[in-house]
Amino acid sequence: MQNKVVVVVGATGGIGSALVPKLAESGARLVLVARDRDKLTELAHSLEDDYDIEAIAVPTDITQYAQVEAMVKEAIGKFGQIDILVNTAGAGVMKQFNRIEPEDLERMLDLNLKGNFYTSQLVANAMKDRKVGHICNVIGILGQHPMAMASAYCASKFGAVGFSKCMADEVRRFGIKVTLFYFGGIDSPFWDQVSLKVDRSKMLTTASAANAIMFALTADPQAVPMEINIQPESHLFI
Repeated sequence: MQNKVVVVVGATGGIGSALVPKLAESGARLVLVARDRDKLTELAHSLEDDYDIEAIAVPTDITQYAQVEAMVKEAIGKFGQIDILVNTAGAGVMKQFNRIEPEDLERMLDLNLKGNFYTSQLVANAMKDRKVGHICNVIGILGQHPMAMASAYCASKFGAVGFSKCMADEVRRFGIKVTLFYFGGIDSPFWDQVSLKVDRSKMLTTASAANAIMFALTADPQAVPMEINIQPESHLFI
């Protein structure tokens, strides 16, 4: 991972916050992406001080195509390339399907599907000429399995799986790997905005998720870890 350029979308979120220090420790050069400029800037400075690496903060609303374009351009302008993209950003609305408001559905599709699509598409385009790269999309287990109260969320995540698998088929000839992560419940700030009652003490930790992503990123060069499914023992989808 030494000197590889890694774009982390959702760098200040739960999984992102656990992953970024591991990447920094490995010697990666980091492009930190989220919406909160102050948090990103503080994170970039702390990483440079603590790990003696290069890190830039690029505030971006990934639901806006032009902002994603600008982020990719800034990353390449700074580092000359992008080796890895990790998409960890996401949001959830948990309601009965007949209580889903139009704005609920639009929010899920905008962030979980379109935002993921925009970042993957534009970064893959930047990787193609070098014929190397790795895109990691954190989907969540509800991209594989339906669940009551999660119709809008599942719709966005099932869509993200569909486009990711199609993309993987198309970019393989350019030497670009695509890995999908189906984590079960992760104890993270994701649940702070969800009204559904859950026992977060029985969920996976953000560190477990970050370790799985690092495993995929540091696999043998000829290995393609296509899908990684990790769930808490207390709540398994089979």
